[in-house]
Amino acid sequence: MRSPLRIGIIGSGMMGCEHIRNIKLMPDAVVTALADPSEGSRDMALWALGAAKNDVQSFATPEALIETGGVDALIVASPNYTHRAVLEAGFASGLPILCEKPLCTTVADASWAAAQAARYPSVFWVGMEYRYMPPVAHFIAEIQAGRIGTLHMLAIREHRFPFLPKVGDWNRFARNTGGTMVEKCCHFFDLMRYIIGAEAVRVFCSGAMDVNHKSERYDGATPDIIDNSFTVVEFANGTRAMLDLCMFAEGARNQEELSAVGDKAKLEVFIPDSRVVFSPRVPLRAPKEVEERHIDVDAVAMKAGSHHGATYYQLRGFLDAVTGKGPVAVSAEDGLKAVALGAAAELSAREHRAVLIAELA
Repeated sequence: MRSPLRIGIIGSGMMGCEHIRNIKLMPDAVVTALADPSEGSRDMALWALGAAKNDVQSFATPEALIETGGVDALIVASPNYTHRAVLEAGFASGLPILCEKPLCTTVADASWAAAQAARYPSVFWVGMEYRYMPPVAHFIAEIQAGRIGTLHMLAIREHRFPFLPKVGDWNRFARNTGGTMVEKCCHFFDLMRYIIGAEAVRVFCSGAMDVNHKSERYDGATPDIIDNSFTVVEFANGTRAMLDLCMFAEGARNQEELSAVGDKAKLEVFIPDSRVVFSPRVPLRAPKEVEERHIDVDAVAMKAGSHHGATYYQLRGFLDAVTGKGPVAVSAEDGLKAVALGAAAELSAREHRAVLIAELA
């Protein structure tokens, strides 16, 4: 494998540009090509490349990028609804692939992708940045080391801003995104599985579009994406997890808050405060023994992305997997199961009932 690795970016919108900024920090990788049907998005990516843009080829389609033979690995950051078609070209190339979440917008397409990846001769990695936020990674390591004892309850809260504008506003409709519970929340369902170490069996979601985008019209159609929800997930080992999502809470101090409670202690993490709080159980009325710790994040990695430095650390893992220095940490099977959880939550919210994961098989 040559060094630096030549990277092709497919989809040069916000996430594609975030990858570009982070690859520029890697001494062993360089962007040599990008593909996007939108000239405006390609121009945005060329601006992100800065002086390096003169050495980058630009194409309207992924097929044209791949045919040049000028890349050693692909990053798929195109709109959700294009992933199936882009991955068909990607799998045909035989190149290492990092595909941003969600793997696909439907369980059927994600199942197809997972089946292809299972027999793929090269690296296939699904982008799940939240695993790689340093405070969250510390939180996970503490739980997996047994510091809180046996985990029984996991709660994730994301109170944030509405969906951002996209080219053609494709993210306003569930037919393009898979729905909010797939598009936005597959990150969190992936975290649940990863932290708990078991598979989900049943999902109940209560959610609706109550505030955002209600006055918007696109060719006469009103957006149909959930902007707030509560989701409870039951796992095969008896652990329960909850997701609390609100997308009209821009003023919240912390965008993400995670809480894990075991039989020995409670552990919390707050983003962007980057603060981890450990609270062991104590006898009734005894003084509390709370420990707080700030988890540092590299300032350069933080500046290069909007995921609390996570994009840098995940890309480092992907590049190491491509060069044989590390494992594939987030598989297509992980991506499929995150999509299935999101699809179950969408179905639950629509039909006002608990949904068994087995229904989606």
